[in-house]
Amino acid sequence: MSRKFMLVAMLLLMLVPFGAQAQDEEPLRVGIVTDLSGGLSIYGVEFTNGFNLGLLYAAGVDPSEYESLEDALAAVEVAGNSLEVLVRDYGSESAVNDPDNAAAATRELVETEFVDVVVGPPSSSAAVQVQALTSPEEYDLLFMGGPGASPAITGENFHINTFRICRNALQDAQTLAQQGDAFGESYIVLASDNAFGRGTAAGFDLAFPAAGIMPAAEGIYAPSDTTEFTPFLQQAMDSGAETLVQVWAGGGGIPLAQQTIELGVLDTMTIATGTNSNDITAAAPPPIGSLAYIVYNHTLPDTEINEWLVEKHIEAFNDVPDLFTECGFATAQALVLGLEATEGNPFPEAMIPALEGLSFEGPKGTYTIQAGDHQALAPQYMIEFTGTEEVEVGEATLTLPTYNLVAAVSPEDSAPLCLLSGDFAERCAMNDMMGDE
Repeated sequence: MSRKFMLVAMLLLMLVPFGAQAQDEEPLRVGIVTDLSGGLSIYGVEFTNGFNLGLLYAAGVDPSEYESLEDALAAVEVAGNSLEVLVRDYGSESAVNDPDNAAAATRELVETEFVDVVVGPPSSSAAVQVQALTSPEEYDLLFMGGPGASPAITGENFHINTFRICRNALQDAQTLAQQGDAFGESYIVLASDNAFGRGTAAGFDLAFPAAGIMPAAEGIYAPSDTTEFTPFLQQAMDSGAETLVQVWAGGGGIPLAQQTIELGVLDTMTIATGTNSNDITAAAPPPIGSLAYIVYNHTLPDTEINEWLVEKHIEAFNDVPDLFTECGFATAQALVLGLEATEGNPFPEAMIPALEGLSFEGPKGTYTIQAGDHQALAPQYMIEFTGTEEVEVGEATLTLPTYNLVAAVSPEDSAPLCLLSGDFAERCAMNDMMGDE
């Protein structure tokens, strides 16, 4: 969409009240840019399913009362306006193409489908591209970040239209750092050589030293399509570090877990990592006793909203909500709350003040969007992996990982450092002021 088109649209909105225009002529349109066929497709499906259920919950629509999930979604109204979700798959066999494909999908959603808000995607590299296109200098649309966890999204790449309800990698690292005694005095990172891997490693390089755990050597970065991890794992074992921090996403986590066990890494080092989606974890369970941060597991939050999410997800998909279902759900909640506050106006100038500082109850408990960097805070969890078990879920038999909960970490204790820079650096003080309220 050209800047000329945006100017014409703004002029039209000056003549017609927004709510009336949206209700009488066009629905509110939300575009989800995600991976449904590539290397991170499992995350894209989880997030999209969660987003759709979050819309239903926030709009007060019970999917059990409809013939299908599609029929239930068609009944959603927000601030008197119908709402339409358009999903575009940027997935590819090679993650190298993801950023360009995601950018193309975003342009198609904006210029052809005229979406009002852009959501996603699961790849940090792709998310940065989509984020740039939604900036005030480009399409000037609200960008709701998804599972892509790079701190840069709410750090060096931040623009004022950016909001992220999903956690970022700094929160992951801060969650584990709260139990610093479990990791000894030294660590080394083995991470994928991409935006997610390096961003997460940077988070540990901030959080672990602050907890008294020092790097034994520089981080080890392997290509994101690696399947033979033996030389990288051997390099980590030779470093003398007491803890190996493993940072990997997608299906590559399967050979990494298998080779970690085969080499006996856990016999000489503590493994600190993140949990993966249930199917990936079940295919290659981590070593029993591994310590991990966990973004979400359906058994952990003890809230009525999580009970609703689990029940409706099983009814709709014969499966439990998974790793990124929760943050899709909470993202939809925040979007609906913002639109209700603006009486259906989706443009950034209305939505930004509605979302900054917003607190609401979601699946994990209380979520609060920081006013400065627009990163949401929510409870986080640290677990110890104990194995797998077969569970009857709906009409399916699933193999699910099992955990011991080591710690539930509060939103405040897992809060990430503010990494805004340049013209936005002074906004970090807005985060601090929220903590004083």
